[in-house]
Amino acid sequence: MSRIRAAVLGSPIEHSLSPVLHRAAYRELGLDDWSYDRFEIDEAALPGFVADLGPEWAGLSLTMPLKRAVIPLLDGISDTAASVEAVNTVVFTEDGRRLGDNTDVPGLIAALHERGVEKVPAAAILGAGATASSALAALARICTGEVTAYVRSAARADEMRQWGERLGVDVRTADWSDAARALQAPLVIATTPAGATDELAAAVPDAPGTLFDVLYDPWPTALAAAWSGRGGTLLGGLDLLVHQAVLQVEQMTGRTPGPLAAMRAAGEAALRARH
Repeated sequence: MSRIRAAVLGSPIEHSLSPVLHRAAYRELGLDDWSYDRFEIDEAALPGFVADLGPEWAGLSLTMPLKRAVIPLLDGISDTAASVEAVNTVVFTEDGRRLGDNTDVPGLIAALHERGVEKVPAAAILGAGATASSALAALARICTGEVTAYVRSAARADEMRQWGERLGVDVRTADWSDAARALQAPLVIATTPAGATDELAAAVPDAPGTLFDVLYDPWPTALAAAWSGRGGTLLGGLDLLVHQAVLQVEQMTGRTPGPLAAMRAAGEAALRARH
């Protein structure tokens, strides 16, 4: 039996949960002839790796630092990927084309919808890194009012305002020293590295709204634990990973995946095994 291949690429890649999630989906869908691996690939090695892929390949997942570097290697990208200048999914078509998409944006929206968050009157973003642009793109579809981005530098503030203009989002920027104010927003999306929001845990309000903290290891973060303890709605990085992976599986296999619960359970088990 010839195997159909897919994989996740990035550097570093050891920590990636994508193989766990995709393999769980394949098991649920009965795709015994599919395999999913991971490869340590940096920007310099990416063109050669992609050029050497044979007809047995169905698709790729991409993590940092490849989400932008892959774009010149593709035959086309979706409007969503173009809007954030980032591709995390490549599908190889039967006629040999390489098509790029971004499932982080709809994955973020789907995760919020799962928790009943479909529209918000305002939102706050903590941080201005690579994930922040995807967060803004998602907020362009679900936030009806102003988005405030809390950042550490004037350069980051300018960058977030430019992303807002590009994505059609009314973005106001504020200094990180005022980040505790962000927690009053009905929806807070934390896109910062581990430890960056720990100092905010003591500032969680008595009746918090929804926090989407994109980290999944370590979990919960100090902010997430305090938020949950006050009764707020909490989403974590695993929620985003699972929902964006479901969309990747659907694009690569052509099958509508129903195994979201199985993928989440597999991801949770893998995280427990790390600690």
